[in-house]
Amino acid sequence: MPSFYDKSLLRYPLIALIGITIAAILALLFFNWIIGVIGIIILSIVLYFLKQADLKIKSMMEDYISTLSYRLKKVGEEALMEMPIGIILFNENYSIEWTNPFISAIFGENSLVGQSLYNVADSLVPLIKQEVNTETITLHERKFKIIIKREERLLYFFDVTEQIEIEKQYEDERTVLGLIFLDNYDEITQGMDDQSRSTINNEITSLLNKWAKDFDIYLKRVSSERFLAVLNENILTELEKSKFLILDEVREKAMIQNVSLTLSIGVGCGVSSLSELGDLAQSSLDLALGRGGDQVAIKQTNGKVKFFGGKTNPIEKRTRVRARVISHALREIIIESDKVIIMGHRFPDMDAIGSALGILKVAQVNGKEGFIIINPDELDSGIERLIFELKQHSELWSWFITPDEANEIMTNDSLLIVLDTHKPSLVIDERLLSKSENVIVIDHHRRGEEFIQDPLLVYMEPYASSTAELVTELLEYQPKQLKMNVIEATALLAGIIVDTKSFTLRTGSRTFDAASYLRAKGADTVLVQKLMKENIENYVQRAKLIQKAVIYKAGIAIAAADYHAEEYFEQVTIAQASDTLLTMNGVEASFVIAMKAEAVIGISARSLGDINVQLIMEALGGGGHLTNAATQLHNTTLEEAEKRLKNAIEEYLEGGIK
Repeated sequence: MPSFYDKSLLRYPLIALIGITIAAILALLFFNWIIGVIGIIILSIVLYFLKQADLKIKSMMEDYISTLSYRLKKVGEEALMEMPIGIILFNENYSIEWTNPFISAIFGENSLVGQSLYNVADSLVPLIKQEVNTETITLHERKFKIIIKREERLLYFFDVTEQIEIEKQYEDERTVLGLIFLDNYDEITQGMDDQSRSTINNEITSLLNKWAKDFDIYLKRVSSERFLAVLNENILTELEKSKFLILDEVREKAMIQNVSLTLSIGVGCGVSSLSELGDLAQSSLDLALGRGGDQVAIKQTNGKVKFFGGKTNPIEKRTRVRARVISHALREIIIESDKVIIMGHRFPDMDAIGSALGILKVAQVNGKEGFIIINPDELDSGIERLIFELKQHSELWSWFITPDEANEIMTNDSLLIVLDTHKPSLVIDERLLSKSENVIVIDHHRRGEEFIQDPLLVYMEPYASSTAELVTELLEYQPKQLKMNVIEATALLAGIIVDTKSFTLRTGSRTFDAASYLRAKGADTVLVQKLMKENIENYVQRAKLIQKAVIYKAGIAIAAADYHAEEYFEQVTIAQASDTLLTMNGVEASFVIAMKAEAVIGISARSLGDINVQLIMEALGGGGHLTNAATQLHNTTLEEAEKRLKNAIEEYLEGGIK
């Protein structure tokens, strides 16, 4: 600030001083007029010079203000006309009224006045109408951040091209970690001689090394069946574009060697912390393995997961080491609990009820009370015959409770075991999940994105035919005094038979071993057939659905219920119709669409293996297996559901669904 401001501040003290001086001179005049006159003369001279100084200060002040106003005006003009910021004024009809030279230069024109904003960019007017305050758009191959002032009808354009390029470069170069696992490697090579094992090793290692070199990936083998891959986001994008063809190459090479060897890859990306990347990669690998292997899982920072591959059925494990370990761990956890509460999925099937009875037996043989949750309002006709048989055994039926009763008896020391599902949204009562700190999950479905949070123990084997098969194997490693009655063994066997379509689908040697064990425990095959009988009404309903079937694509059959009939179908009927369609000549995959309840539409999908119906159903919010999947759609019509299904099929066939 100029010094004359400081001088001007002295004005008021000077006036006070002058006042005091005049008073002193008047006093002198009274006592000595000569000295008083001299004082008046001196005071007059001082006042004169003070006045001149004050006038000079005022003049300097006026000159400064005049100069400052000019400079401010000049700066404003230069900001509008010369700064690298685009400015557009428009009227209520979105016509341009004025622009500064910068925005005109972008379009290579002398003036944009009179033109429509649509000529500048098609997206501008919709943005203004949507009341978006800021947005980034592309103009003549450059990126601009737009700030919209609606009241002033004013647009500011900031060139952020370099900033976005730097951000993209940073994103592309961020580190990505991948964990590569050779599915069943140790089990497959266990019985091989050294030469065969060495041949397999060389073939697979050569393939992986060539793949890594082609995509500039650092690859390091850390164990006999595990590799560590270090790459960046840009390389990951290229791998996604190639749909991770290394999966197919390894599978085909293994088939030439007559072995069932596949790859599973877990990828961690989107964070800068290496420890977090490692956790994400391991979690992704667990997810890929939980879905049966032969696929890639990429966990994103927003919680979504991308999947690639999954084209083959899970390979059955020939050893029961894991089953024995899980059975012993389950026994220890049960012993430490005060009671065991068993819960399956909503609208339970034979597999859910049968496996629940098996876990109830595990709890009882270890000296603990067990309770099975069942909702009387969510029972399909297919399960009612089993419920009727259970009610004939009053002691066994007494262990069945409602969801409300389960909430009342659950304590902090209670153990909750979830069977035949791993999705919180599908369990009978989701409240129990949040209430219990001790949860175990046993399931045979391929793992999806939605999963029960922080379980104590997870036993998921997608190769298994059913949860009943898994539970039967667990029963074999429980204390030897275990005894089962006919209805318990029969219910478990019925769960296996229903899920394998009488041992025709997803059946391995361990499936027959489990069935043999149950038969030895007294399972009644005649009773199984009685439980699986259907009434005439369901048969007629299924026939109606099959009658509507059409071949949508080569090998793909779709049957949709009558759009206008407003007829409800049970899930088991929809599933049976889909199974029946799959037995027709030329049908490789079948889809059946029907209403299950008001505003609820069910889709059941089946495949012989060449088409992964699980991926198609996941695209519609469902899930399941490669050959057996389903979904539910809410608040939509049958017609719209069929359109969405066809779109999902088209996207899958074109490679859009990974």
